[in-house]
This record gives sequence, C-alpha cells and structure tokens, in this order.
Amino acid sequence: MNSRPDDALAQLTAAGVSVWLDDISRERLSTGNLEMLMRDLHVRRVTSNPTIFAKAISSGSAYQGQIADLAVRGVSVDEAARAITTYDIRWACDVLRPVYDQTEGLDGRVSIEVDPRLARDTAKTIAEARALWWLVDRPNLFIKIPATAEGLPAITQCLSEGISVNVTLIFSLQRYEEVIDAFMAGLESASGDITQLASVASFFVSRVDTEVDDRLDKLGTPEAAALRGTAALANARLAYELFEKKFATPRWSALSARGARVQRPLWASTSVKDPSFADTMYVVELVAPDTVNTMPESTMHATQAHGTIRGDTIHGTYDASRRVIQQLEALGISYDDVVTVLENEGVQKFEASWNELLGTIKAEMADGPKS
Repeated sequence: MNSRPDDALAQLTAAGVSVWLDDISRERLSTGNLEMLMRDLHVRRVTSNPTIFAKAISSGSAYQGQIADLAVRGVSVDEAARAITTYDIRWACDVLRPVYDQTEGLDGRVSIEVDPRLARDTAKTIAEARALWWLVDRPNLFIKIPATAEGLPAITQCLSEGISVNVTLIFSLQRYEEVIDAFMAGLESASGDITQLASVASFFVSRVDTEVDDRLDKLGTPEAAALRGTAALANARLAYELFEKKFATPRWSALSARGARVQRPLWASTSVKDPSFADTMYVVELVAPDTVNTMPESTMHATQAHGTIRGDTIHGTYDASRRVIQQLEALGISYDDVVTVLENEGVQKFEASWNELLGTIKAEMADGPKS
C-alpha cells in the first residue's frame, strides 16, 4: 500500500479510521479498479445499496450476459436482483479477502442490503438475511439490516446465528443505544465461536444537517444561521461518546473475555450536500479510534487532495455538542422530531431505491441481448 507524508487517507487509517468505499459495480471489479483503490486510497471495505446497483446496471454492458440468461430462464425480477447483486458482492468479497485475512477479520468485508421493503417485518428480514448469507457464502460478508424497531430483534437473531451485520439507517442516540444492546444480546445468545463475528453501526451524518439546516433557514434569524452545519457533527460525536460508555461496561467486558470484537461506529452519508461546506467536513471532523468512514470515491479523492487530518477531532467535543442540541431545541427544532422524520424518510428512500433497481432489471430483461 502506497503511503506518502502528505497521504491524508493513510493518516486517517493510522488514526484508527477504517476507509470504506460506498460504491460497487461489475465494471469496477472487472477492470481492477477496486484493487487500485485498495492500494492507492487505503480502501478496507466496500458497502453497497440498491441505488448503486441500479446505476451500475443501467450504465454500460457488464451485466448484459447475466441478465439475458436470467430472462431466458424466466426467473422473477426479485430473484434476478438477488442473483445479480450477490454475484458482485461475492466477487468483491474475494478481492478483499487478503485484507480480511491480514487483519484477522477486522477489515476486508463487503456489505449487501436486505430488501428494504421488509424493514418493518422482523421475520421476513431474518429470512432474507439468512438467504443472502447462504447465497454469497463468504466469511467476510456483512448483511445490512435497518435500525428500525422491527429490525432490532432481527439484528440480535442474525448475530446469534453467526451472521455478521452492518446495522444501517441510524439517526438518533436512543436508537443507537438500542442497536448496541441488540448487538450484545446477539453475541450473548450465540452458541458458537464469536471471535469472527463482526458488526458495524452505520450512523448517518449529512442527512441530519440537510434536515436541520432546512428548518434553520425557514427561521431566518442570525441565531439560526449561526447553527447551520453544526447538528450532524454534534450528533455523531455524541454517538461516539455513547459508544465509549457502552463498551466500557461489565456486560461488554464479559463478551470481550470471550473474544468478541466491538461494534464500530460507521459514519455513513459523508458526502457534503451543501456546497457552502468544506467537501471533506464529514471526514476530517469525525476522526477517532475504532471508527469507520464510508465514502463515495469523489470524497476519497477530495480528502486525499486537500483534506487535513488533525488527529482525533471527536474527544473533547462532547459538551460543545450537547450545547448545539440544546440551542436547536431553544429555537424550536426538536431533536426527537428530526430523527424520527429522518428514519421514516430513510426507510422510504431505501424502498424507492430498491423499486428503482427492480425496475431497471425488469427493463433490461425485457429488452433482451443488445448488439
């Protein structure tokens, strides 16, 4: 792996932040682009979602042969989606397997999402997670399960069966605490070896600022303007404080004694949506040990080009972060309402993305082979 004195992503890695790529495509896999990013930009894992797959399938010809075969076989669109996505995820798992082996399972993993239409159904989420785990059949796989109320028992059950889980769509501190409890409950009820079980908790960042800043802009006061771009970092930093507290308890000590690994906080949605903010803000301002930052490739290049890694930027911020939340509440912006809206919208957006993926595959199957 290349490393220069001005290599910001290497500095990020050295500070305890695992760099993940928030993208996948068959073209990226077949051209060796993923290996290049692992070598040059210190990528340690890969995440995927339905929007990413829909974009990959509709641009280029990498999927045409498989889609044509699936159409000839007459499989359903849902089954075609599973076949296409698990093929890419299995391939990515194999590319990242050396990292998985070198880090003894800490890194080198790839995430695939459970059908988000099942986000409010515990039993179906568990069944789908089992099916995806079996289809991909790689030890360095993560199954993405949303952190809805119905998703929490699914997280526990899957972990208890030896399925590693990427918990996604976390916005609130209360829900994050419930996710950690569900994680520990899963390990506690696992009958086998838990040393290779892994999990991350994907705490969404930029969407918080998008929602809060829209409300601040509607207030139109100087006090409101001064708080723009502060909510997301405050929320994420307080999540890290909670992470430290929960993994310093006797409950965790008992699991750690069995060889369990911590469930690392993962900063998701880290591309900046407001052009007035620095494009590396959600990277350089969320640096602390035992964390993950999953980025689109553009954010990686921006960080490498001009990101300044100042070391740990989370410890020492907790009191100031609490003041931000209090100031927002004083202006009438309810934290509980913001995170509830974001969770509901998150589920709806993921479901819409899944329907977009199915629509893309259906159209490709109907078109038949292209010359």
